[in-house]
Amino acid sequence: MTQQEVIISKNLEQSLTAAIGKCPHDRLFVLTDTTTLELCWPKVHQFECLKGSTMITIGATDEHKTLDTLATVWTALQKGGATRHSLMVNLGGGMVTDLGGFAASTFKRGIRYINIPTTLLSMVDASVGGKTGINFGGLKNEIGVFNCASSVILDTEFLRTLDHQNICSGYAEMLKHGLISNIQNWAELINFDLDHIDYTHLQDMVAKSVAIKEEIVEKDPTEKGIRKALNLGHTVGHALESLALEENRTVLHGYAVAWGLVSELYLSAKRMNFPKDKLQQTIQFIRENYGTFVFDCKEYDRLFDFMTHDKKNEAGIINFTLLGDIGDIRINQSANKEEIADMLDFYRESMGS
Repeated sequence: MTQQEVIISKNLEQSLTAAIGKCPHDRLFVLTDTTTLELCWPKVHQFECLKGSTMITIGATDEHKTLDTLATVWTALQKGGATRHSLMVNLGGGMVTDLGGFAASTFKRGIRYINIPTTLLSMVDASVGGKTGINFGGLKNEIGVFNCASSVILDTEFLRTLDHQNICSGYAEMLKHGLISNIQNWAELINFDLDHIDYTHLQDMVAKSVAIKEEIVEKDPTEKGIRKALNLGHTVGHALESLALEENRTVLHGYAVAWGLVSELYLSAKRMNFPKDKLQQTIQFIRENYGTFVFDCKEYDRLFDFMTHDKKNEAGIINFTLLGDIGDIRINQSANKEEIADMLDFYRESMGS
């Protein structure tokens, strides 16, 4: 997988002009969703480097991260005369960068693309590392490929367009990055005031968070080993997200990850002696900022079934990424059904579910 350029931008037009200049092309396409078309496209539509581009707009939110939406993007590229030498700019959150990256990676066996993530979640997670894909058969990110964007341009000014929930959603991935890195990063994250955001400080924290992910992805681009560290909180989190989708009470990805961290840090404490004080501090931060996702024990079997489809699994064994301490990563840790039920019991007791 090719190395991608991640740009922390102070001048978006200059950064985008330079990134497009590195990708000679015959036609330029810009993918947005209905939300970013309204809130983010006005910030860039007059850029000289985007003159003559063809707009493609899809529905917003994860419920549109589907095969049908993917087909509409392919169709728009086809009708717009895209060739193997065309270029696509994905302007939006994680759904846009995931689906747009997959569309670009598969159209004509692959055209180049640039990501401009506009949400905190997509800046620190979805747009970096080359994972692309769609949901399928009720499962998160079931179909996709590894293929890096030519460039990823991060402009934290877009964060001012976000509501509080979307800031919190992205912040959960930053919290995960803190847990797998070092105690200083983790402490900075759990002491940040999400109710009164210092955007200058947040920009510095985003840069640190992206650097943590980049370092891991560079070591293991196709998730054969240490990249699985980035899945901390995601085995349970994706199961909760899938359950929410199935029950028509959709939750933001980062909230599901935060709730997944509660369960998986408990298993880390039980199995790997993750420090109890750090467990409680992290849970308190999550409880105060993310609330809870309510379910009862009747839904354990369904959650377990969702976990059996997790992409980290091998030979039907459910694998978790756990921690012995902050930064002490233990990948490929299996758990049986009883242990998973115990985790879910702990979540419901500690979160008031």
